[in-house]
Amino acid sequence: MRKNFGQKGVFTAPQPVLLIGTYDENGVANLMNVAWGGQCSEHHVALNLGHERQTLENMRQRKAFTVMFATLETMVQADYVGIVSGLKVHDKVAKSGLTPMKAEMVDAPAFEQLPVTLECKLTSVREEKTGEVRVVGEVINVSADESVLNEKGKVDFDKMHLICFDEATLKYRLIGEVVGNAFVEGNKIRKA
Repeated sequence: MRKNFGQKGVFTAPQPVLLIGTYDENGVANLMNVAWGGQCSEHHVALNLGHERQTLENMRQRKAFTVMFATLETMVQADYVGIVSGLKVHDKVAKSGLTPMKAEMVDAPAFEQLPVTLECKLTSVREEKTGEVRVVGEVINVSADESVLNEKGKVDFDKMHLICFDEATLKYRLIGEVVGNAFVEGNKIRKA
């Protein structure tokens, strides 16, 4: 038996806890927490934002942004930049304790404590009648701190301690153990 929730029950899980970095017109770093976003093609990310966001203003001015992933170690800071508006608190990054640094290839900040950064060039902004804004960026560069690389030089998600957002219970969850191999497990059915 199933229970119907209607539209109030809409959620997908797990949702990444994405942190979006931008600079304002004075070069002050801003950071916001976004749950509704992710990779939408091989070299692009898509984000859904509200229309009144400092991050959105900054993206439009600088034509660039960064995407980083919240970790267990940065959960408190990630939550803070999600509940405090850059339109109301001018330098919320300073209060968060995170350390901004210039991204290598776009006009947006990366952060020392966030080990993987997607550097994005703004490619489109589409405003919906609902008040949401869909932003798409082309990933120009991915940088990673050596502390999260495996012996082959690839990003090792186990070393990152990534968290995800559980919208059904309003909790952050630690992304856990490996349970299978992509493009392999389905062969158990295909070859049967």
